[in-house]
Amino acid sequence: MAETPVCEFGWKAVDFSLKGTDGKTYSLADLRGPKGTLVMFICNHCPYVKAVIGRIVDEANALKPHGINAVAIMSNDTDRYPEDGFDNMKRFAQENGFPFPYLLDETQEVARAYGAVCTPDFFGFNADLCLQYRGRLDASKTQLIPDAPRELYHAMVRIADTGQGPADQIPSMGCSIKWRDPA
Repeated sequence: MAETPVCEFGWKAVDFSLKGTDGKTYSLADLRGPKGTLVMFICNHCPYVKAVIGRIVDEANALKPHGINAVAIMSNDTDRYPEDGFDNMKRFAQENGFPFPYLLDETQEVARAYGAVCTPDFFGFNADLCLQYRGRLDASKTQLIPDAPRELYHAMVRIADTGQGPADQIPSMGCSIKWRDPA
């Protein structure tokens, strides 16, 4: 189990060019929302992600009318974790009705650039692509808490409305990113 570090307010989002499960290649500019952007590091096999994937999809849909676009990135070593492979990513996205692109970070360069540590790991950026949220989805862990307060949703709506995230944020918790062995 890993926890995200405290939000580094104002940190600028790093651009990327990654292949999506729909066959298209996406950059940050392609995905940027008019009032904010939610970058999520997830994977297919993590019990933390599996427990909340329906809520992640619901929150992404709920944030869209607020001008927030979302993207999910999978950065795990697919050689050691074949369940996270590209074909399984396609299936996972389809089975869960992803309303956002699901991208493969094969080199793990994007996860490293963002400082991603776990799945799920949420990065909420304002309209200027400055980091304002590095917290959790809600209090759910490996089991969904049906009536948990919507921490990520409310933080992102606040970012859309004011450009600023909440001062108090609870770190996300999940499985560690499965890094490739150094060459």
